[in-house]
Amino acid sequence: MKRIIFSTLTICLCSVLPNAQAQIPPALKKQISSAAAKEYTYLDKLYKYLHAHPELSFMEKNTGARIADELQKAGFAVTKNFGGYGVVGVLKNGDGPVILVRADMDGLPVKEETGLPYASTVVSKDAEGNEVSVMHACGHDVHMSVLVGTARVLAGMRDKWQGTLVFVGQPAEEKGGGAIAMLKAGLYEKFPRPHYALGLHASAALPAGSVGTCEGPALANVDMLDIVIHGSGGHGAYPHTTKDPIVLAAQTIMALQTIVSRELSPREAAVVTVGSIHGGTKHNIIPDDVTLQLTLRSYTDEAREKTVAAIRRITRGLAVAAGIPEEAHPEIIFRDTFVPVTYNDPELTRSLHAVFAAQIGAENTHTVAPVMAGEDFSQYGRQEPKIPISIFWLGTVDPQTYARAKAKGLELPSLHSSKFAPAPELTIKTGVAAMSAAAVSLLKTNK
Repeated sequence: MKRIIFSTLTICLCSVLPNAQAQIPPALKKQISSAAAKEYTYLDKLYKYLHAHPELSFMEKNTGARIADELQKAGFAVTKNFGGYGVVGVLKNGDGPVILVRADMDGLPVKEETGLPYASTVVSKDAEGNEVSVMHACGHDVHMSVLVGTARVLAGMRDKWQGTLVFVGQPAEEKGGGAIAMLKAGLYEKFPRPHYALGLHASAALPAGSVGTCEGPALANVDMLDIVIHGSGGHGAYPHTTKDPIVLAAQTIMALQTIVSRELSPREAAVVTVGSIHGGTKHNIIPDDVTLQLTLRSYTDEAREKTVAAIRRITRGLAVAAGIPEEAHPEIIFRDTFVPVTYNDPELTRSLHAVFAAQIGAENTHTVAPVMAGEDFSQYGRQEPKIPISIFWLGTVDPQTYARAKAKGLELPSLHSSKFAPAPELTIKTGVAAMSAAAVSLLKTNK
Protein backbone atom coordinates (compact mmCIF):
# COMPACT_ATOMS: atom_id res chain seq x y z
CA MET A 1 0.00 0.00 0.00
CA LYS A 2 1.08 3.54 -0.74
CA ARG A 3 0.89 6.75 1.18
CA ILE A 4 -2.52 8.12 2.14
CA ILE A 5 -2.68 11.76 3.33
CA PHE A 6 -5.14 12.90 5.98
CA SER A 7 -6.70 15.50 3.69
CA THR A 8 -7.20 13.12 0.74
CA LEU A 9 -9.57 10.64 2.37
CA THR A 10 -13.00 12.24 1.92
CA ILE A 11 -15.36 11.40 4.74
CA CYS A 12 -19.10 11.80 5.14
CA LEU A 13 -21.57 10.27 7.54
CA CYS A 14 -24.11 7.87 6.07
CA SER A 15 -27.46 6.64 7.28
CA VAL A 16 -28.19 3.00 7.84
CA LEU A 17 -29.35 1.32 4.64
CA PRO A 18 -32.17 -1.20 5.10
CA ASN A 19 -31.01 -4.66 3.98
CA ALA A 20 -32.20 -8.12 4.91
CA GLN A 21 -28.63 -9.37 5.38
CA ALA A 22 -27.92 -6.57 7.85
CA GLN A 23 -30.51 -7.75 10.35
CA ILE A 24 -28.39 -9.32 13.08
CA PRO A 25 -30.48 -10.00 16.19
CA PRO A 26 -29.87 -7.29 18.84
CA ALA A 27 -28.77 -9.85 21.42
CA LEU A 28 -26.17 -11.18 18.99
CA LYS A 29 -24.84 -7.69 18.29
CA LYS A 30 -24.42 -7.17 22.02
CA GLN A 31 -22.72 -10.55 22.36
CA ILE A 32 -20.26 -9.66 19.57
CA SER A 33 -19.32 -6.35 21.18
CA SER A 34 -18.87 -7.98 24.57
CA ALA A 35 -16.77 -10.81 23.15
CA ALA A 36 -14.57 -8.41 21.14
CA ALA A 37 -13.87 -6.36 24.26
CA LYS A 38 -13.20 -9.47 26.34
CA GLU A 39 -10.66 -10.79 23.82
CA TYR A 40 -8.53 -7.65 23.89
CA THR A 41 -6.28 -8.66 26.78
CA TYR A 42 -5.20 -11.67 24.74
CA LEU A 43 -4.99 -9.75 21.46
CA ASP A 44 -2.93 -6.94 22.98
CA LYS A 45 -0.08 -9.39 23.64
CA LEU A 46 -0.40 -10.89 20.18
CA TYR A 47 -0.42 -7.47 18.51
CA LYS A 48 2.67 -6.27 20.33
CA TYR A 49 4.50 -9.48 19.47
CA LEU A 50 3.60 -9.16 15.79
CA HIS A 51 4.51 -5.47 15.77
CA ALA A 52 7.94 -6.18 17.26
CA HIS A 53 8.69 -9.14 14.96
CA PRO A 54 7.86 -8.11 11.36
CA GLU A 55 9.07 -10.10 8.36
CA LEU A 56 9.47 -9.02 4.74
CA SER A 57 7.34 -10.18 1.80
CA PHE A 58 7.66 -13.90 1.01
CA MET A 59 9.78 -14.29 4.19
CA GLU A 60 6.92 -14.55 6.71
CA LYS A 61 8.01 -17.95 8.08
CA ASN A 62 7.65 -17.18 11.80
CA THR A 63 4.63 -14.90 11.32
CA GLY A 64 2.80 -17.56 9.33
CA ALA A 65 3.60 -20.18 11.96
CA ARG A 66 2.23 -17.92 14.71
CA ILE A 67 -1.00 -17.16 12.85
CA ALA A 68 -1.43 -20.86 12.06
CA ASP A 69 -1.02 -21.67 15.75
CA GLU A 70 -3.54 -19.01 16.77
CA LEU A 71 -6.18 -20.24 14.32
CA GLN A 72 -5.61 -23.82 15.44
CA LYS A 73 -6.12 -22.80 19.07
CA ALA A 74 -9.42 -21.19 18.04
CA GLY A 75 -10.61 -24.51 16.64
CA PHE A 76 -9.88 -24.12 12.93
CA ALA A 77 -8.44 -26.89 10.75
CA VAL A 78 -5.20 -25.28 9.57
CA THR A 79 -2.97 -25.67 6.53
CA LYS A 80 0.47 -24.03 6.73
CA ASN A 81 2.95 -22.89 4.06
CA PHE A 82 0.30 -22.53 1.36
CA GLY A 83 1.34 -20.35 -1.58
CA GLY A 84 4.55 -19.51 0.24
CA TYR A 85 4.15 -18.97 3.97
CA GLY A 86 0.39 -18.49 3.64
CA VAL A 87 -2.04 -19.92 6.17
CA VAL A 88 -5.56 -21.24 5.59
CA GLY A 89 -7.87 -22.02 8.50
CA VAL A 90 -11.27 -23.63 7.98
CA LEU A 91 -14.08 -23.84 10.53
CA LYS A 92 -17.15 -25.79 9.39
CA ASN A 93 -20.31 -25.32 11.39
CA GLY A 94 -23.24 -26.90 9.61
CA ASP A 95 -24.93 -25.97 6.35
CA GLY A 96 -24.72 -22.39 5.19
CA PRO A 97 -22.67 -19.86 3.21
CA VAL A 98 -18.87 -19.95 2.98
CA ILE A 99 -17.20 -16.70 4.06
CA LEU A 100 -13.53 -15.95 3.41
CA VAL A 101 -11.79 -13.44 5.68
CA ARG A 102 -8.27 -12.39 4.71
CA ALA A 103 -5.42 -10.63 6.53
CA ASP A 104 -2.01 -9.87 5.02
CA MET A 105 1.11 -10.66 7.05
CA ASP A 106 4.21 -8.95 5.59
CA GLY A 107 6.13 -5.95 6.88
CA LEU A 108 8.04 -3.22 5.04
CA PRO A 109 11.74 -2.24 4.74
CA VAL A 110 11.25 0.80 6.99
CA LYS A 111 13.18 1.74 10.16
CA GLU A 112 10.65 2.36 12.91
CA GLU A 113 10.77 5.77 14.61
CA THR A 114 7.61 5.66 16.74
CA GLY A 115 9.39 5.45 20.09
CA LEU A 116 6.94 2.77 21.25
CA PRO A 117 8.17 0.36 23.94
CA TYR A 118 7.31 -2.52 21.60
CA ALA A 119 8.79 -0.88 18.48
CA SER A 120 10.47 -3.12 15.93
CA THR A 121 14.26 -3.28 15.97
CA VAL A 122 14.37 -6.05 13.37
CA VAL A 123 17.07 -5.95 10.70
CA SER A 124 16.83 -8.47 7.88
CA LYS A 125 18.23 -9.20 4.45
CA ASP A 126 15.89 -8.41 1.59
CA ALA A 127 15.48 -10.43 -1.60
CA GLU A 128 18.54 -8.71 -3.11
CA GLY A 129 20.69 -9.50 -0.08
CA ASN A 130 20.70 -5.95 1.34
CA GLU A 131 20.43 -5.44 5.10
CA VAL A 132 17.29 -3.42 5.85
CA SER A 133 15.28 -2.45 8.90
CA VAL A 134 11.79 -3.94 8.98
CA MET A 135 8.55 -2.46 10.35
CA HIS A 136 4.82 -3.06 10.18
CA ALA A 137 4.37 0.41 8.70
CA CYS A 138 1.18 -0.51 6.84
CA GLY A 139 -0.79 -1.96 9.74
CA HIS A 140 -0.63 -5.63 8.82
CA ASP A 141 -0.02 -6.42 12.49
CA VAL A 142 -3.44 -4.88 13.14
CA HIS A 143 -4.97 -6.94 10.33
CA MET A 144 -3.62 -10.21 11.75
CA SER A 145 -4.71 -9.36 15.29
CA VAL A 146 -8.24 -8.62 14.06
CA LEU A 147 -8.25 -11.88 12.06
CA VAL A 148 -7.32 -13.91 15.15
CA GLY A 149 -9.74 -11.98 17.35
CA THR A 150 -12.58 -12.53 14.87
CA ALA A 151 -11.72 -16.24 14.70
CA ARG A 152 -11.88 -16.53 18.48
CA VAL A 153 -15.14 -14.56 18.75
CA LEU A 154 -16.95 -16.53 16.04
CA ALA A 155 -15.64 -19.89 17.26
CA GLY A 156 -16.99 -19.03 20.70
CA MET A 157 -20.53 -18.47 19.43
CA ARG A 158 -20.99 -21.41 17.06
CA ASP A 159 -24.47 -21.94 18.44
CA LYS A 160 -25.50 -18.61 16.87
CA TRP A 161 -24.57 -19.21 13.22
CA GLN A 162 -24.25 -21.87 10.53
CA GLY A 163 -21.89 -22.08 7.56
CA THR A 164 -18.15 -22.27 6.91
CA LEU A 165 -15.38 -19.80 7.69
CA VAL A 166 -12.18 -19.75 5.63
CA PHE A 167 -9.61 -17.52 7.34
CA VAL A 168 -6.54 -16.62 5.28
CA GLY A 169 -3.19 -15.29 6.47
CA GLN A 170 -1.71 -14.02 3.21
CA PRO A 171 1.96 -13.39 2.43
CA ALA A 172 3.51 -10.67 0.27
CA GLU A 173 0.74 -8.12 -0.18
CA GLU A 174 3.37 -5.38 -0.35
CA LYS A 175 4.90 -7.00 -3.44
CA GLY A 176 1.50 -7.65 -4.97
CA GLY A 177 2.14 -11.36 -5.35
CA GLY A 178 0.77 -13.08 -2.27
CA ALA A 179 -2.90 -13.35 -3.17
CA ILE A 180 -2.25 -14.68 -6.66
CA ALA A 181 0.30 -17.16 -5.27
CA MET A 182 -2.32 -18.61 -2.91
CA LEU A 183 -4.97 -18.69 -5.63
CA LYS A 184 -2.60 -20.40 -8.06
CA ALA A 185 -1.79 -22.95 -5.36
CA GLY A 186 -5.51 -23.86 -5.35
CA LEU A 187 -7.10 -21.79 -2.58
CA TYR A 188 -10.52 -21.98 -4.24
CA GLU A 189 -10.14 -25.64 -5.26
CA LYS A 190 -8.52 -27.27 -2.22
CA PHE A 191 -10.67 -25.46 0.35
CA PRO A 192 -14.38 -24.55 0.38
CA ARG A 193 -15.00 -21.95 -2.32
CA PRO A 194 -16.35 -18.78 -0.72
CA HIS A 195 -19.62 -17.09 -1.52
CA TYR A 196 -18.13 -13.80 -0.26
CA ALA A 197 -14.60 -12.54 0.57
CA LEU A 198 -14.02 -9.88 3.23
CA GLY A 199 -10.97 -7.84 4.18
CA LEU A 200 -10.01 -4.72 6.06
CA HIS A 201 -7.14 -2.27 5.95
CA ALA A 202 -5.78 0.04 8.61
CA SER A 203 -6.43 3.70 7.84
CA ALA A 204 -4.04 6.44 8.90
CA ALA A 205 -6.75 9.01 8.14
CA LEU A 206 -9.69 7.79 10.26
CA PRO A 207 -10.01 7.87 14.05
CA ALA A 208 -9.82 4.62 15.97
CA GLY A 209 -13.33 3.40 16.78
CA SER A 210 -14.57 4.06 13.26
CA VAL A 211 -14.66 2.32 9.88
CA GLY A 212 -15.03 3.49 6.28
CA THR A 213 -16.61 1.82 3.28
CA CYS A 214 -16.36 2.53 -0.45
CA GLU A 215 -18.60 1.01 -3.11
CA GLY A 216 -17.17 0.10 -6.51
CA PRO A 217 -13.50 0.91 -7.30
CA ALA A 218 -11.90 1.42 -3.89
CA LEU A 219 -8.20 0.99 -4.67
CA ALA A 220 -6.37 1.29 -7.96
CA ASN A 221 -4.68 -0.73 -10.67
CA VAL A 222 -0.95 -0.62 -9.88
CA ASP A 223 1.92 -1.11 -12.34
CA MET A 224 5.61 -0.66 -11.63
CA LEU A 225 7.81 -0.33 -14.69
CA ASP A 226 11.27 0.74 -15.86
CA ILE A 227 12.04 2.64 -19.04
CA VAL A 228 15.62 2.13 -20.18
CA ILE A 229 16.57 4.94 -22.54
CA HIS A 230 19.58 4.19 -24.73
CA GLY A 231 21.91 6.71 -26.29
CA SER A 232 25.53 6.96 -27.33
CA GLY A 233 27.78 8.43 -24.66
CA GLY A 234 30.94 10.48 -24.81
CA HIS A 235 32.72 13.57 -23.50
CA GLY A 236 30.52 16.24 -21.98
CA ALA A 237 32.52 18.90 -23.87
CA TYR A 238 31.61 17.33 -27.24
CA PRO A 239 27.84 16.65 -27.00
CA HIS A 240 27.49 16.89 -30.79
CA THR A 241 29.35 13.57 -31.07
CA THR A 242 26.85 11.77 -28.80
CA LYS A 243 23.19 10.85 -28.57
CA ASP A 244 22.54 12.18 -25.08
CA PRO A 245 20.16 9.86 -23.14
CA ILE A 246 19.89 12.34 -20.26
CA VAL A 247 18.36 15.01 -22.50
CA LEU A 248 16.12 12.35 -24.05
CA ALA A 249 15.10 11.16 -20.55
CA ALA A 250 14.19 14.74 -19.59
CA GLN A 251 12.06 15.13 -22.74
CA THR A 252 10.42 11.78 -22.03
CA ILE A 253 9.54 12.69 -18.45
CA MET A 254 7.85 15.91 -19.54
CA ALA A 255 6.03 14.23 -22.42
CA LEU A 256 4.66 11.53 -20.12
CA GLN A 257 2.91 14.24 -18.11
CA THR A 258 0.55 14.83 -21.05
CA ILE A 259 -0.95 11.32 -20.90
CA VAL A 260 -3.29 11.97 -17.98
CA SER A 261 -3.89 15.64 -18.81
CA ARG A 262 -4.44 15.29 -22.56
CA GLU A 263 -5.10 11.65 -23.52
CA LEU A 264 -7.49 10.46 -20.83
CA SER A 265 -10.92 11.89 -20.19
CA PRO A 266 -11.00 14.55 -17.43
CA ARG A 267 -13.49 12.23 -15.70
CA GLU A 268 -10.97 9.37 -15.67
CA ALA A 269 -8.61 9.30 -12.68
CA ALA A 270 -5.07 8.08 -13.34
CA VAL A 271 -1.48 8.66 -12.26
CA VAL A 272 1.81 8.49 -14.17
CA THR A 273 4.64 9.16 -11.73
CA VAL A 274 8.36 8.98 -12.46
CA GLY A 275 9.77 8.16 -9.05
CA SER A 276 13.42 7.58 -9.90
CA ILE A 277 16.06 8.51 -12.49
CA HIS A 278 19.38 6.70 -12.75
CA GLY A 279 22.06 7.68 -15.24
CA GLY A 280 25.61 8.91 -15.51
CA THR A 281 28.72 8.72 -13.33
CA LYS A 282 30.54 12.07 -13.60
CA HIS A 283 30.01 15.74 -14.42
CA ASN A 284 31.68 15.67 -17.81
CA ILE A 285 30.64 12.25 -19.12
CA ILE A 286 27.52 11.72 -21.20
CA PRO A 287 26.35 8.15 -20.42
CA ASP A 288 25.09 5.47 -22.77
CA ASP A 289 21.88 4.76 -20.83
CA VAL A 290 19.40 6.29 -18.40
CA THR A 291 16.76 4.31 -16.47
CA LEU A 292 13.46 5.78 -15.32
CA GLN A 293 11.30 4.02 -12.72
CA LEU A 294 7.56 4.66 -12.90
CA THR A 295 4.37 3.80 -11.09
CA LEU A 296 1.06 3.85 -12.95
CA ARG A 297 -2.35 4.02 -11.25
CA SER A 298 -5.88 3.85 -12.63
CA TYR A 299 -9.37 2.57 -11.80
CA THR A 300 -10.30 0.88 -15.07
CA ASP A 301 -8.65 -1.63 -17.39
CA GLU A 302 -9.32 0.74 -20.30
CA ALA A 303 -7.44 3.64 -18.66
CA ARG A 304 -4.54 1.32 -17.85
CA GLU A 305 -4.32 0.03 -21.42
CA LYS A 306 -4.45 3.56 -22.86
CA THR A 307 -1.73 4.73 -20.49
CA VAL A 308 0.63 1.86 -21.31
CA ALA A 309 0.03 2.27 -25.05
CA ALA A 310 0.77 6.01 -24.78
CA ILE A 311 4.02 5.36 -22.89
CA ARG A 312 5.17 2.97 -25.62
CA ARG A 313 4.27 5.45 -28.39
CA ILE A 314 5.81 8.51 -26.71
CA THR A 315 9.11 6.84 -25.78
CA ARG A 316 9.52 5.39 -29.28
CA GLY A 317 8.54 8.66 -30.96
CA LEU A 318 11.05 10.72 -28.99
CA ALA A 319 13.78 8.18 -29.71
CA VAL A 320 13.03 8.45 -33.44
CA ALA A 321 13.14 12.25 -33.22
CA ALA A 322 16.53 12.06 -31.48
CA GLY A 323 17.93 9.87 -34.21
CA ILE A 324 18.24 6.73 -32.10
CA PRO A 325 18.43 3.61 -34.31
CA GLU A 326 15.55 1.17 -34.00
CA GLU A 327 17.64 -1.53 -32.34
CA ALA A 328 18.40 0.93 -29.53
CA HIS A 329 14.86 2.22 -28.95
CA PRO A 330 13.79 2.44 -25.29
CA GLU A 331 13.01 -0.75 -23.37
CA ILE A 332 9.88 -0.91 -21.22
CA ILE A 333 10.21 -3.48 -18.44
CA PHE A 334 7.33 -4.26 -16.08
CA ARG A 335 8.41 -5.05 -12.51
CA ASP A 336 6.80 -7.11 -9.71
CA THR A 337 3.24 -8.33 -10.12
CA PHE A 338 0.47 -6.24 -11.62
CA VAL A 339 -2.10 -5.42 -8.94
CA PRO A 340 -5.59 -4.97 -10.42
CA VAL A 341 -8.20 -2.50 -9.22
CA THR A 342 -10.00 -3.50 -6.03
CA TYR A 343 -13.70 -3.46 -6.89
CA ASN A 344 -15.93 -3.58 -3.85
CA ASP A 345 -19.20 -5.23 -4.82
CA PRO A 346 -21.73 -2.39 -4.34
CA GLU A 347 -24.58 -4.50 -2.94
CA LEU A 348 -22.32 -6.37 -0.52
CA THR A 349 -20.58 -3.16 0.58
CA ARG A 350 -23.91 -1.40 1.10
CA SER A 351 -25.06 -4.31 3.25
CA LEU A 352 -21.84 -4.25 5.30
CA HIS A 353 -22.14 -0.49 5.80
CA ALA A 354 -25.53 -1.06 7.39
CA VAL A 355 -24.11 -3.85 9.55
CA PHE A 356 -21.25 -1.63 10.77
CA ALA A 357 -23.63 1.23 11.53
CA ALA A 358 -25.76 -1.11 13.61
CA GLN A 359 -22.77 -2.73 15.35
CA ILE A 360 -20.51 0.25 16.16
CA GLY A 361 -22.85 3.22 15.54
CA ALA A 362 -23.83 5.24 12.48
CA GLU A 363 -21.68 8.12 13.74
CA ASN A 364 -18.64 5.82 13.49
CA THR A 365 -19.47 4.44 10.04
CA HIS A 366 -18.30 6.57 7.12
CA THR A 367 -18.31 6.53 3.37
CA VAL A 368 -14.82 7.26 2.00
CA ALA A 369 -13.53 8.15 -1.44
CA PRO A 370 -11.45 5.72 -3.51
CA VAL A 371 -7.68 6.05 -3.23
CA MET A 372 -4.82 5.46 -5.68
CA ALA A 373 -3.17 2.94 -3.37
CA GLY A 374 -3.15 -0.70 -4.48
CA GLU A 375 -4.26 -3.92 -2.76
CA ASP A 376 -3.94 -7.46 -4.06
CA PHE A 377 -7.08 -8.37 -2.13
CA SER A 378 -8.61 -7.52 -5.51
CA GLN A 379 -7.46 -10.90 -6.84
CA TYR A 380 -9.96 -12.78 -4.66
CA GLY A 381 -12.80 -11.27 -6.69
CA ARG A 382 -11.33 -11.79 -10.16
CA GLN A 383 -11.29 -15.60 -10.31
CA GLU A 384 -13.98 -17.15 -12.51
CA PRO A 385 -16.74 -17.60 -11.59
CA LYS A 386 -16.33 -14.28 -9.81
CA ILE A 387 -17.47 -13.79 -6.21
CA PRO A 388 -18.45 -10.54 -4.45
CA ILE A 389 -15.66 -9.04 -2.35
CA SER A 390 -15.42 -6.03 -0.07
CA ILE A 391 -12.56 -4.46 1.88
CA PHE A 392 -13.20 -1.69 4.40
CA TRP A 393 -10.99 0.83 6.16
CA LEU A 394 -10.38 0.54 9.90
CA GLY A 395 -9.55 3.76 11.74
CA THR A 396 -6.30 3.65 13.74
CA VAL A 397 -5.61 7.24 14.85
CA ASP A 398 -6.01 8.14 18.51
CA PRO A 399 -9.29 10.15 18.54
CA GLN A 400 -7.77 13.12 20.40
CA THR A 401 -4.81 13.24 17.99
CA TYR A 402 -7.24 13.01 15.08
CA ALA A 403 -9.37 15.88 16.43
CA ARG A 404 -6.32 18.11 16.95
CA ALA A 405 -4.99 17.40 13.46
CA LYS A 406 -8.37 18.12 11.88
CA ALA A 407 -8.81 21.35 13.84
CA LYS A 408 -5.33 22.64 12.94
CA GLY A 409 -5.15 21.27 9.40
CA LEU A 410 -2.14 19.12 10.26
CA GLU A 411 -0.93 16.10 8.33
CA LEU A 412 -0.96 12.80 10.20
CA PRO A 413 1.78 10.16 9.76
CA SER A 414 0.69 8.15 6.74
CA LEU A 415 0.79 4.47 5.99
CA HIS A 416 4.38 3.46 5.17
CA SER A 417 5.65 6.22 7.47
CA SER A 418 8.33 5.32 10.02
CA LYS A 419 6.15 7.14 12.57
CA PHE A 420 2.86 5.34 11.86
CA ALA A 421 1.61 4.10 15.24
CA PRO A 422 -1.98 2.85 15.58
CA ALA A 423 -3.89 3.25 18.84
CA PRO A 424 -4.13 -0.51 19.37
CA GLU A 425 -6.92 -1.07 21.90
CA LEU A 426 -9.75 0.88 20.31
CA THR A 427 -8.57 -0.06 16.81
CA ILE A 428 -8.49 -3.80 17.43
CA LYS A 429 -11.69 -3.94 19.48
CA THR A 430 -13.52 -2.07 16.72
CA GLY A 431 -11.98 -4.23 13.99
CA VAL A 432 -12.95 -7.48 15.70
CA ALA A 433 -16.51 -6.31 16.37
CA ALA A 434 -16.96 -5.01 12.81
CA MET A 435 -15.47 -8.04 11.07
CA SER A 436 -17.33 -10.49 13.32
CA ALA A 437 -20.61 -8.71 12.62
CA ALA A 438 -19.85 -8.65 8.89
CA ALA A 439 -19.24 -12.39 8.80
CA VAL A 440 -22.28 -13.22 10.91
CA SER A 441 -24.48 -11.04 8.71
CA LEU A 442 -23.59 -13.23 5.72
CA LEU A 443 -23.89 -16.55 7.54
CA LYS A 444 -27.08 -18.33 8.48
CA THR A 445 -27.95 -17.07 11.96
CA ASN A 446 -29.75 -19.04 14.67
CA LYS A 447 -32.05 -16.48 16.25
